[in-house]
Amino acid sequence: MQRFGNNGIEGDVPDVVIGRMPIYLRALVLLNSQDIKDVSSHQLGDLLGITPAQIRKDLSYFGRFGKQGKGYSVAHLSSAIREVLGVVPGVQWPVALVGVGSLGLALLGYPNFGREGFRIVEAFDVDPQQIGRTVSGLTIRPIHELNRVLGESQVRIAIVAVPASQAQQVVDQLVSAGVRSVLNYAPYSPRVPDDVRVSNIDPVLSLQAMTYFVKEDLV
Repeated sequence: MQRFGNNGIEGDVPDVVIGRMPIYLRALVLLNSQDIKDVSSHQLGDLLGITPAQIRKDLSYFGRFGKQGKGYSVAHLSSAIREVLGVVPGVQWPVALVGVGSLGLALLGYPNFGREGFRIVEAFDVDPQQIGRTVSGLTIRPIHELNRVLGESQVRIAIVAVPASQAQQVVDQLVSAGVRSVLNYAPYSPRVPDDVRVSNIDPVLSLQAMTYFVKEDLV
């Protein structure tokens, strides 16, 4: 649960609600690209597969955005959600990357980070063949420099793309260096203090869940 104080709202916001805010924002960006000015909760729900009641309840944690009989202004609601998430135009969040293997290299070259308000500013690895290389304008640093470099920076978000055996140690280093949010691609769920947020992404687990629905096709 998160405490939220913007727009005069004070209260506990469930994590699942915060997790749906970027989904709403992405849909609104799509609608804006189609020159759609207003959208109802029913239309937004049809687009996302979420009930209109759930959408209205989620948004109510942060203020009152819609007008009876008209719905939501796409531009206004987009701006409000960006404020909620802290991804407002002109602001770029600095991000550190740990692990510059195949996945890490792909992340360094991913163009949408910059467009959406994020910029990888530091990259670390343990592989002597990677250390010292310049990739996408960044020189890859040795992992032993992580605490010093990040401790002197404004980086509070990190991406971890290391093997499972290294994940906990890396996350511990990041936390000690002041990182408070971790996007973790390692197939391991690290333990962190209560004030640190971890989002675990494991495509293998997702694929294994999907096989439940198609396993009969193999018979």
